[in-house]
Amino acid sequence: MKMKKLVAVAMIAVLPVLSLASTYDELIQGARMGDSKAIASLLGRGASVDTTDIDGNTLLMLAARDGHVQLTELLINSRAKLNARNAAGDTALALAALRGHEKVVELLLKADASQGIPGWPPLVYAALNGHQGIVALLIAHGGDINAVSEGGMSALMAAARGGHLSIVNALLEAGANTELRTDRGESALDIAQRFNNTDIANRLRNPAKSAR
Repeated sequence: MKMKKLVAVAMIAVLPVLSLASTYDELIQGARMGDSKAIASLLGRGASVDTTDIDGNTLLMLAARDGHVQLTELLINSRAKLNARNAAGDTALALAALRGHEKVVELLLKADASQGIPGWPPLVYAALNGHQGIVALLIAHGGDINAVSEGGMSALMAAARGGHLSIVNALLEAGANTELRTDRGESALDIAQRFNNTDIANRLRNPAKSAR
């Protein structure tokens, strides 16, 4: 009888741990899948809105990274930390800009997510991957046009590397500095030439010329 009681007590002690583990798995999976209903239910039962996965991604980062608009809005309204950084140093805004999720970027900017976090600026990510609408949003919300990533890459350099002439034009018209250099000593023009983006190289040789 004593042994049965000990086993029963042990099982009761383990139940909260199992429950917490189950809740954690449900939160992370729900965020990855964009399951707003499941996340809302879990938050309503006391789960932390700032729960992170093993890589330091918060629920908001996971939703933003994968473009889950409704879930992003729910997490913002639930007071998720907007400017938390994962193990790689990225924020929810940076991840959305990198992946090209324009509506998510718009929601985060309206909620006052910062563009000035150390690491890779959202504007550089967006310029590198050719997300012109996001570049325009970030500039309109006061993004530092000359902010640089680790290694010294600016948005202008990133667009020159990626071959995105329309973004190069937009950045130049917004006042991007063509004289900035990376830690390797390369300018945007040098990068355009190295990647054989001739049209961009020609544009950078005459940055004062209007694109229109």
